[in-house]
Order: sequence, then structure tokens, then C-alpha cells
Amino acid sequence: MQVQIHPSWEKVLQSEFKSPYFQDLIAFVKSEYTQTSCYPPGKLIFNAFDRCPFEAAKVVILGQDPYHGPGQAHGLCFSVPDGISPPPSLRNIFKEIHDDLALPIPTSGNLQAWAHQGVFLLNTILTVRANQAGSHQKKGWEIFTDHVIKQLSTQKEGLVFMLWGGFSKQKIKLIDTQKHLILTSGHPSPLSANRGLWFGNKHFSRCNDYLRAKGEVPIQWG
Repeated sequence: MQVQIHPSWEKVLQSEFKSPYFQDLIAFVKSEYTQTSCYPPGKLIFNAFDRCPFEAAKVVILGQDPYHGPGQAHGLCFSVPDGISPPPSLRNIFKEIHDDLALPIPTSGNLQAWAHQGVFLLNTILTVRANQAGSHQKKGWEIFTDHVIKQLSTQKEGLVFMLWGGFSKQKIKLIDTQKHLILTSGHPSPLSANRGLWFGNKHFSRCNDYLRAKGEVPIQWG
């Protein structure tokens, strides 16, 4: 499998692409995609990187692994293509944006417009077998995406990191908290949201307030 990624990221991640663990990872992913159904489509595995160049990144939202149902995953965490019904976690994200910023709830779950504004929608695991959540864990993706997070933290200033749920919060140790804003809350999944751990976090207005204070253009979340 030939890795295709935006040139701005290729410079940042060149050493990782050449490392033995990454070569093993690509061999594993290629084998999986050959032998069974996997998501997202191969050409979209690095879609988050292609839609949001390194220099453009202002906000980082972390997911865990891609949606594992047919047609859902397209390489941007929490996002689904046009025409696919938004999954429950994404519906709760939209509800929080509505409550926080009084914006209408979108009919499409495609978050590509966010990525084009500098929202880096990164899953920490970039591939998954069909109908098997977590099936590509501990194969090397976590090493790669931890390096991505570290490079964002080290090479940039004034980013907003949105870390939702216990898995994402573990990544705080990779981020320089003196240089960046870190927003944490429960996960937007119904299990967490219904226990009062998601709604009311106001992450989207807090993010935009921070960006404005830094002289940056706020994100149009609606």
C-alpha cells in the first residue's frame, strides 16, 4: 500500500514512514485490506491529513478508531459522508453545538468543512475491520498517531486540543499544556452523555474565544 499524504505532513512525519514499525504496520494493513473488508477505503486512510495541512491546523479533535459499519468511515474522526445518517456520538456533538452556540443542527454528518478551516479530525487508530471495533489496535497506529500529536504540540503554538472520554484524555501527557489549550470532558457517546458527562461542556464556544484571543479566525461550527 502506497502511503499518500499531504506534502506538509510528509515533511513532519518522514522519519516515521521510514521506521521498521511503520513498515510492519503498512504490511499488516495491506494484508487486512486484501483478505477482508476494512474501513475507511484505502485512499481515505490519511484523509484527515489531506484535508487539514500541518500549517493550517488550529484545533485537534481526537477519536479512537474509525466507524466499522458500511459506508460510514471516511478518514475524519466522528464524521460520516453525505447521505449517511449521523451516528449517536455525532448527533450528541451537534446537540452540544446547538446548545452552546445556538446553531441549527446539520442534516449532514460530513465534517469536511471543519477540516478545511483547520480542525484536524484524527482517529488514533486509522483503520478497522468491518463490524469489529478495535480490531486494528496495537498494530502500530498508536505509535504513529502519538508521534503526530507530539509534533503538533512541539512545532506549533496556541492549538486547541479537544479530548473527549478516557482514551483521549490519556494523550494529555503528549501535549505541552503551557503552549496549548486542552479541553476535556466525557465522551459524546450516549452512555457518557446520558450520565451528564458531555452536555454543557461548551467546548465549541470556549475554543472560539481562545482562537479570537490569539488573533485567529474562529471556527464556523454550523
